[in-house]
Amino acid sequence: MAAPWNGQPLWWLQLLSLAALVWQLDALRPAAGAAPTAGPRPWRAAGLLGWVFATAWLCGTFWWLFISMHTYGGLPAPLAAVAVFALAAALSLYYALGCALYVAFAPASPLRAAAFFAALWTLAELLRGSWFTGFPWGAGGYAHVEGPLAVYAPWVGVYGIGAIAAGIATLVPLAMRHARGRAFALPVGLALVLFGVPALIALARGVPADDAARSRGRITVALLQGNIPQDEKFIPGGGIATALQWYGEQLRDADAPLVITPETALPLLPSQLPPGYLEAIAARYASGTQAAIVGLPMGDGRSYSNAVLGFRPGEAAPYRYEKHHLVPFGEFIPGLFRWFTDMMNIPLGDFRSGGLAQPPFVWLGQRIAPNICYEDLFGDEIGANFRSAEEAPTVLLNVSNIAWFGDSIAIDQHLAISRMRALEFQRPMVRATNTGATVVIDHRGRVTHELPRLTRGVLKAEVEGRGGRTPFAVWVSRLGLWPLWGLALAVVAATIVRRRRSA
Repeated sequence: MAAPWNGQPLWWLQLLSLAALVWQLDALRPAAGAAPTAGPRPWRAAGLLGWVFATAWLCGTFWWLFISMHTYGGLPAPLAAVAVFALAAALSLYYALGCALYVAFAPASPLRAAAFFAALWTLAELLRGSWFTGFPWGAGGYAHVEGPLAVYAPWVGVYGIGAIAAGIATLVPLAMRHARGRAFALPVGLALVLFGVPALIALARGVPADDAARSRGRITVALLQGNIPQDEKFIPGGGIATALQWYGEQLRDADAPLVITPETALPLLPSQLPPGYLEAIAARYASGTQAAIVGLPMGDGRSYSNAVLGFRPGEAAPYRYEKHHLVPFGEFIPGLFRWFTDMMNIPLGDFRSGGLAQPPFVWLGQRIAPNICYEDLFGDEIGANFRSAEEAPTVLLNVSNIAWFGDSIAIDQHLAISRMRALEFQRPMVRATNTGATVVIDHRGRVTHELPRLTRGVLKAEVEGRGGRTPFAVWVSRLGLWPLWGLALAVVAATIVRRRRSA
């Protein structure tokens, strides 16, 4: 959730909106001991309320998909608008089910009811982020990248923050409506503790401790931002020629120890590039003290991948990373939906997926772990790189092309997502993008260097690599998000069983 007027996350607005939802849901719950009414069952009204809330929230979150489908994909505007609404409406069913279950089974105790709602809300977020490849964009926890709850990130990750926020947002309205005296003080006090303790920790400069032993040295990077308009990007003699010329010149003339281009900066397969083009880049970085990471599609005529190649001295073959988590409809076509994508004029579809936890690009003492565009939404998949403390990345790298979504809030949202990954793993995140946000984020999630968006330029900055593993990195690397699944399911199951036994 983010403020639509300036693109910056507003943690208090996320809490306030959830609290308002819980207040309305609580009004639908039958009073203790009340006989069933003859009208529509309350859980049905709760499900509808939750669906409307989530649909409005998600439409406001990723409305910019309209730009990619209509402006650049050629889909008629009414159909593109319907597609955005349909996606939001479908994903909102998870939240509708959670709200219906809450009204049907929530216990009378504000503390237990808050835990129940937080567990249901977390399950809805996890379902949205994982089923059918997942679309977790705009999860509620991202609103807190600037707030006091951000201090929980290295312990429980973005979904854990979302669960804590849901609990806080539930405790206060339930206490106001149902509790008096000590019964009121306990839930409100717990909410203040959950909110206030991290604020105090943040003032003390965060956890885990930021000791000098975690530093793994510094490296200077040059991040290239070509600002190639999406409607020109794949036009021969237009965007293709501009990209090949500009990126070629920058790669040739750069003086930084590491030069990085955005996703598909070279918008052609190696076999389609001008003769000797890729070989010239390889030769440029075959010796000396510089290396480069270049984004381009790879393929052999039968299968394709969204990839980056890494060139460094002394290597017979370039380093290669292939995108693991592909974007549905953009990089692969789900079954039964090809008719829909055939209506759009979007090139490069049906890519193959690379492996999980691919080796990092090792250079000048840094272990640089790339991820491509949409992949940095999946903290559990990035976490797979942290199974070994000795081999864990020291720098995270995201290369993206958000030009598909124009000059929209998508740029700001993606930046907040990358900042959350930096907080979760206490690692710097370097971002090289086509139109923005091309930035360097430190291990505390703070943007230290930024290139003006929608401009063509080079951002040269120093990055401090970091070692060690956060608690989140330790457990998510071994177990994925299953601990959160298990805890939330256990709370929901225990609450429902207890409620049914007492009925």
